[in-house]
Parts: sequence; C-alpha cells; structure tokens
Amino acid sequence: MKIAIYPGSFDPITNGHLDILERATSLFDKVIITIARNSTKHPLFTEEERLKLMREAVKQYKQVEVDSFEGLLVDYCRTKKAIAVVRGLRAISDFEYELQMALMNRKLNPHIQTVFLMPNERYTYLNSTIVREIARLGGDVRDFVPPVVKAALDKKFNKKKR
Repeated sequence: MKIAIYPGSFDPITNGHLDILERATSLFDKVIITIARNSTKHPLFTEEERLKLMREAVKQYKQVEVDSFEGLLVDYCRTKKAIAVVRGLRAISDFEYELQMALMNRKLNPHIQTVFLMPNERYTYLNSTIVREIARLGGDVRDFVPPVVKAALDKKFNKKKR
C-alpha cells in the first residue's frame, strides 16, 4: 500500500487544501492529512477543533485518515510507513521554502519522497491566513472553505449566518 502524508497547520482547512488532497488520493492508496503541531504558531482553532473540522471536510474520501503529530515529519512518516509527503505549491513564493524543506527531509530520510502538487488555478491565491482575515472582517468565505468551516468561522467571530 502506497501511503502519503499531507501535513500542514490547516487553520482552517480550505477548498485549496481539499483540492490538493483530492489530487493526492488519485496517486496514493492512502493519504494521511495531518496537523503538524508547531509551538511557534498561535492558531485560531485549537488542535481538537481543527481535527474535527478536517474529519467532517474529508469524510467523503474513504482512503483518507486525519491525524496530528509533533516532531520531525520524517519520523512521523516512518511510523506511518509512508513513502511520500504531499505539498501544495500555489506560486513561486511557495517554492523556495518547500524546496528547502523537501531537501532537508531527503537528507534526514532519503526513502521519503516529496510530491509537489499544484491546485486548480482558482485556488492559487487562497490560504488559511487570508480566509481567517476575511472572516474576521465580516466577509463571506463560503467560496473558499467547506460549509462546516464557514460555520465554525462564523461562530468564532460571533457572526450571524448569512
């Protein structure tokens, strides 16, 4: 079984993330979408909230598992018997950082491949930070996130349903 890990902060998960996940499911037998715990970040949603939102957002994908981890990604890959890490590339600005991470991961474990996937062009501008800011300022995010995430953002920012 070919297993891939799709790590990220997913704060919150967006339609762009789901687009990358869907592409990954066509390449791998199983994809584990996982929250990489990062003590330097201060997420809007707790880890438990993000896991719940992710599980709801990906429930239609039978070969997808939702998880979280702390520590080195290559160690997590080893414990899950994964052969690849999936990363989305929206723009050239993503590439430099992602390349550095892929090369470091390769140095730490040459058996783990990094697979870069490009999202549909309608998601190239989309990221969780922008979605959070639009929601915080009262904008409508329904085109950018699954309905369960929109509801959670509305609740976080005490907005009435639109």
